[in-house]
Amino acid sequence: MLNNTQNLLDIMAQLRHPETGCAWDVKQDFASLIPYVIEEAYEVVDAIEREDLEDLRSELGDLLLQVVFHSQIANERGLFSFEQVAESIADKLIRRHPHVFADAVFETDAERHAAWEQSKADERKEKNPESKSVLSGVARSLPALLECEKIQDRAAQHGFDWKTVPPVFDKVLEELDEVKEAWESGNQAHIQEEIGDLLLVVVNLARHLNVNPEIALKQSTQKFSKRFHYIEKHVAASGRVLKECKLDELDALWNEAKRLNSANF
Repeated sequence: MLNNTQNLLDIMAQLRHPETGCAWDVKQDFASLIPYVIEEAYEVVDAIEREDLEDLRSELGDLLLQVVFHSQIANERGLFSFEQVAESIADKLIRRHPHVFADAVFETDAERHAAWEQSKADERKEKNPESKSVLSGVARSLPALLECEKIQDRAAQHGFDWKTVPPVFDKVLEELDEVKEAWESGNQAHIQEEIGDLLLVVVNLARHLNVNPEIALKQSTQKFSKRFHYIEKHVAASGRVLKECKLDELDALWNEAKRLNSANF
């Protein structure tokens, strides 16, 4: 198995060789590879959601390539190697699992989670001792919903949170009213601000209900697409295009899709 890993590292080094390598691979740097890291991560998620395990194996390989690619660039610059990347994550896993690799005992999942978060906080403090904010270290490049959830989770760990769910529902309704007021004012900048506030508190509600907002929105978007495809198919069968249909007719088809098979639509 390790021979395959070394073979991959050797191939990447050859691709990056300034004289005999691939011109495209040679000219890449950390920043230029960012879109590919993100794309490959999402393709792994897609394979998981489709339950295509053969494709998952392939997509995980593509994602591993990005780790190897960055490690090779770093190695060329004398920064770190792939071996040091592996060492770093191995050390981190041991450090964050004292109940497995040391003598710590946790009675509940809540205790394990608290210890995990404290370990991460200690790592952040060691990495950036000057930072005073508990919110430091959340990557700003995360998808907006995920960043929002992580920021709110950090704040909640330090007591800034509702203790029960009902007040969060009240806050959602309050923010929705403020969106309507902003819309009535006609001030587009204010409308955008209030929409942002509404989305933020909806993410907070999802967190209180133990729902991942990113996954929930992804699933709802896929559900919307399936129902919309049903509408497209039936409109096409009538020899028309969508714009030739009245909204009432399209809405009726939408409801028909929901009734036919809620599991599939």
